[in-house]
Amino acid sequence: MPDEKIELSRWERMSNIGWLRKTVIVVALAVIWQIYAVWLNNSLMFPTFVDTVKAFVGAFASGELLIKTGNSLKMLLIAYAIGATLSITLTILAISTRVGNDILEVLTAMLNPLAPVALLPLALLWFGLGAPSLVFVLIHAVLWALTLNIYNGFTGVSQTLRMVGRNYGLKGLKFAFLILIPAALPSILTGLKISWAFGWRTLIAAELVFGVSSRSGGIGWFIYEKKNQLDIDQVFAGLLTVIVIGILVENVLFKAIEKRTVLKWGMRH
Repeated sequence: MPDEKIELSRWERMSNIGWLRKTVIVVALAVIWQIYAVWLNNSLMFPTFVDTVKAFVGAFASGELLIKTGNSLKMLLIAYAIGATLSITLTILAISTRVGNDILEVLTAMLNPLAPVALLPLALLWFGLGAPSLVFVLIHAVLWALTLNIYNGFTGVSQTLRMVGRNYGLKGLKFAFLILIPAALPSILTGLKISWAFGWRTLIAAELVFGVSSRSGGIGWFIYEKKNQLDIDQVFAGLLTVIVIGILVENVLFKAIEKRTVLKWGMRH
């Protein structure tokens, strides 16, 4: 007797949709936020979700928050690119030579536990109040997590795959691009996500401390200014911007890369 197909109910079909489940959670959190803020009835301490969204839309419509967001992202992308370049260089040295491996181990043991914010006073002393100080701190924030994940990904490639590459006569860059990088891609993507998160929150914290200037400052500077003006719904709008960008990068950009690489190749389920 052939197996009968089991019809799923509409609720069961909807519960299998990942983005829908997450949307329900976000909506529930927004409702809780609104209810609590209305009950508290103190906009200076905790504005409602509706007021925050209005401030968010208004700040972007005026162009103020859009400019600040662009400044923050520009700063982070510059530091991210430099950090990724240094990370790749350190990793190549570490997997190529024993001295390079020792250098990487010593540097990560010394500098990885060091919080980026702890470098702010030195950054101010060395580079002054401006963009170079922010870039310096952000490079430290993204460098070590990315380097360790890339290094662990390369060293974790199985000997079987390495032998297959050598049997096909692959050497140098061809061996790296056709064997090492695809096999290590899950670890590399993990490092990219972790380092992005570290860099993003370090940037906001650093801007809250010294920004760049009122003209070229980013979201952190926007939050700091609005706090001084007691414009708390704008402060929450800035915080909401940080959250939204974090969600978009994590669930749109990196998810798209994962779907087209590690999930498509069956390297992760």
